[in-house]
Order: sequence, then C-alpha cells, then structure tokens
Amino acid sequence: MVYNNIYKFVVVVNKDLEIGKAMNAIAHSYAGLVGVAPKELKEKMSFIDFVDKDGSIHKSISGLSLIVLRGKNGEIKKLRNEFIENDILFTDFIETMTGDTYKEQLDKTLETSSEDMNYFCIAAFGEKELIDPLTKKFSLWH
Repeated sequence: MVYNNIYKFVVVVNKDLEIGKAMNAIAHSYAGLVGVAPKELKEKMSFIDFVDKDGSIHKSISGLSLIVLRGKNGEIKKLRNEFIENDILFTDFIETMTGDTYKEQLDKTLETSSEDMNYFCIAAFGEKELIDPLTKKFSLWH
C-alpha cells in the first residue's frame, strides 16, 4: 500500500555545501533512515517495484514524495531538536562523518560537542501533519 496522503520523506541540506558533499550526505542519511526504521514504519515508507514496458523490474523505490530543502547549520540543529521533541524518525549527517577512516570519523565525532557540530543534512520520515509545520520555513534546494 502507498501512503501518499499521510507520510513523506524530507531532507534539509546545509545550503553552504557543494553539490558532491550534499549528495553524499543525503545518500548516507537516507540509507541510515531506512536502516533504523522499525518494521511497521518501513512498511509505511511504501517501497514498491516499478515494471517497465519490457518487463524489466526497477526494485524498491518509494512511492512517496521526497522533498529536498535547504537551510543554515543553526536551522538544521534547531530542526533536529524539534524532530526529537515530536518523536519523528530522523538521521543526520555531520561534518565529522567525512574523510579519513570510519574509526577516525568516530573519534572526531566523539571529540566534538553538539553545539560545535556542523550539520551537512538531516533526513526524516513521518506523518505530513507532523513534519510540514516544522519544515515549512525552509525553501526548496536547488
């Protein structure tokens, strides 16, 4: 079942990022978002197969909208707190998660306070009626 009118995906990208870093952050955030979703919520993500005229199957693409917005680092931090307060499923991708090995990335993250984090993006999934009021101030990313 596709939950088009109830649920949505949204990502807010740091508007200061160059395209390559933004795409990397978005991909990691969405993979993580699906990875942490409980089974009952994964079903609501509406992953379906698309079949073309020749019968070739294009697997596991969500039938839901995916909105990409942009914001400043401080706005993304605030949105993260609002997602927590409203119990909205989300993942974020921060600057310390880039470069070097994953071990060094873990160490850099551990050495950085929440206040000093530079957010590359935040991705969320949930009910439109909960997400839309929190993200309406952001503009579309282009």
